[in-house]
Amino acid sequence: MSEVVQPAQQSRTGETPAWAAVVSMALGVFSLVTAEFLPASLLTPMAADLRISEGVAGQAVTVTAVVALVTSLLISAATRRVDRRHVLLAFSVLLIVSNLLVAFAPGLTFLLLGRVLLGIALGGFWTMSAAVAMRLVPEPLVPRALSMIFTGVSAATILAAPVGSYLGEIIGWRNVFLITLVLGVVTLVVQLATLPSMAPSGLTRLRTLVDVLMRPGIGLGMLAAMLVFTGHFAFFTYIRPFLETVTGAGIGAVSAILLGFGIANFLGTWLAGPMLERSLRLTLIAMPLLMGVLGISLVALASPAADAVMVALWGLAFGAVPVAWSTWLTRTVPDQAESAGGLLVAAVQLAIAIGAAAGGMLYDFSGTSGVFSASSLVLLVAGLIIVIGVRSRPAAVTV
Repeated sequence: MSEVVQPAQQSRTGETPAWAAVVSMALGVFSLVTAEFLPASLLTPMAADLRISEGVAGQAVTVTAVVALVTSLLISAATRRVDRRHVLLAFSVLLIVSNLLVAFAPGLTFLLLGRVLLGIALGGFWTMSAAVAMRLVPEPLVPRALSMIFTGVSAATILAAPVGSYLGEIIGWRNVFLITLVLGVVTLVVQLATLPSMAPSGLTRLRTLVDVLMRPGIGLGMLAAMLVFTGHFAFFTYIRPFLETVTGAGIGAVSAILLGFGIANFLGTWLAGPMLERSLRLTLIAMPLLMGVLGISLVALASPAADAVMVALWGLAFGAVPVAWSTWLTRTVPDQAESAGGLLVAAVQLAIAIGAAAGGMLYDFSGTSGVFSASSLVLLVAGLIIVIGVRSRPAAVTV
């Protein structure tokens, strides 16, 4: 039985798609991810104002990721009797309160408390996003709905760091978080106006996570997804030192290349919907294989122009990855989409930690070339695993 309503009860049985609600979900993603990324661009002034070191201030990022991981595993069971509309609205309220606490934090305690609340909202929202998308649009349109939702991530990636850093210099870091608070209020209002009631089944338990993981092919799929995200984050964490030391790019060129990555990532996310409607399996296989080949090529061709193109292509390919894996779980375990979503979010959070940590050790041992080579190997192995053992049923065709 499912945490979400059974497929026959969902809106994907041929009813009119609730695109306005999908847009409100995308706005929620944009608001949450923007808040998540802001400390990275405001770390120095935050640390100075709060009279703590940059390293301690950086724990504002760490605590959010850890809480998001734990929340992703627990939220479906903890809210199993609550209307999903109310749960999503509660996440937006937590976002608002989080930004309020951070903006007026007199010290580290309130800063971390605000970031804990953000972690709950972030982990919970991601866990439910695929399951909610299944209930807002007919099944053949789920990939398109997910691509719309995930464009919020790409938009936040492009805007949060540069705009946050720029505004922080002009109006101060606290006011930047107040702007994000206003964005959270707008999100809440839009969601209040557009999200329909989505009654829960109230049947998910913590045991359900294990039951879902033990289904044929699910554990292998989660492993492949974790490897894809591990390979990406090992690459992306060390892209700047690679461009500066191997490619020889200056700060202006590095900024331009990273902007190109962000724009291409946005386009890749947007194009993922039509691609997945054509072939989910081909998309799952092609993206990590393309990224693996690009990583090897970056090591072999240390040219600023060539590297700029390849980094942009990497961004284009990775843009489809989160959408593809979310679509995979909606087709593979449609009766347990929330539980599977929690497992996927936990796998991604673990992949971020492993990719950054292992990448750091490789960087100290063999430099960025070693990191990129290892990243490519992980991605190619992930592609092979998908070819051998990852399956999903095709989308239903509505008449």
